[in-house]
Amino acid sequence: MKVPEDVMSVLNARSQDIFRKLVERYLDTGSPVASRDIARMLSVGLSPASVRNVMHDLEDLGLIAAPHTSAGRLPTQQGLRFFVDAMLEVGAVDEAEKASIAKQIQSGVTGHGRVEDVLTEASQLLSGLSHGAGVVIATKSDLILKHIEFIRLDAERAMVVLVGEDGSVENRVVPLPPGLTASALTQASNFLAHHAVGKTLNETMQTLRAQRDRMRSELDALTQSLVEAGMATVTNNGATAPPTVIVRGRANLINDTMASDEVNKIRQLFDELESREGLIELLGDTDKAQGVKIFIGSENKLFSLSGSSVILSPYKDANQKVVGVIGVIGPTRLNYARIVPVVDYTANVVSAMFRRNG
Repeated sequence: MKVPEDVMSVLNARSQDIFRKLVERYLDTGSPVASRDIARMLSVGLSPASVRNVMHDLEDLGLIAAPHTSAGRLPTQQGLRFFVDAMLEVGAVDEAEKASIAKQIQSGVTGHGRVEDVLTEASQLLSGLSHGAGVVIATKSDLILKHIEFIRLDAERAMVVLVGEDGSVENRVVPLPPGLTASALTQASNFLAHHAVGKTLNETMQTLRAQRDRMRSELDALTQSLVEAGMATVTNNGATAPPTVIVRGRANLINDTMASDEVNKIRQLFDELESREGLIELLGDTDKAQGVKIFIGSENKLFSLSGSSVILSPYKDANQKVVGVIGVIGPTRLNYARIVPVVDYTANVVSAMFRRNG
């Protein structure tokens, strides 16, 4: 059943209070909530029968439902969405926890200094704080080059070695023009190093296009051909590279009380994450959002089968470009009020680190 768009105007103060209590109790326990439990929680005296009447109205609106033959009620996916959008009271991250988050993420920087180390720390951190799975989905960043050179593999092929300022190393194989000498290979490496170091691959390509006449005057035809072929290979490969996915705390989503079909759904979710299916779309959805984005159940096809919720926030590079998302995957009864501000603050810390290192 679809929840009416103006549902808040339909609910009076008593109905809102009962619905809020029911959802908060469900998020705390994960169990169906009975009318007598809510009656005890209310500040005004209402009998369980009166609460049941309100719960019937909430059920008619599609906000709650009865699982099987249980006397209690659970919020529906639509009910959870309404609660998150209209009633959720998000707290703040206290100063001690802010310091702890910043310290743990900084430990990734003081290791090898690689971006992936930092993102792994962030994923691990969110897993521990949420008791869910921490997830990072990162676009293939525009590598800023620290070193580039050609290394001959055989008479027909060479390897382009790319070393980024973040410590990452990538290799690409390119064909060699027939008759290219060892000195020409060195000349091509030196030419690229002069024009590429400190720039991204795309910036280097733009520089080479702008200085095509100079390249023709400095390099012979074969060396020029190698430079152009090498840059075309590395930029094209980079453009089609799949996003990086880091998931920590998978075991938190599987427990001994789960039925086998529930466990299989969670495992399929992990398979889908590893295969990168739907990740580009998820990145796009979050990129459009201002701050934290919450997907509940089937609202995103990547998580629809497992029935999971995910709380994501984008993080940005030094140029304020969204380069990935960071967040938490868990059951639909996540503690949204606590996890939303933690995810938001963690994404801000990661963005700040990119700004400092950019």
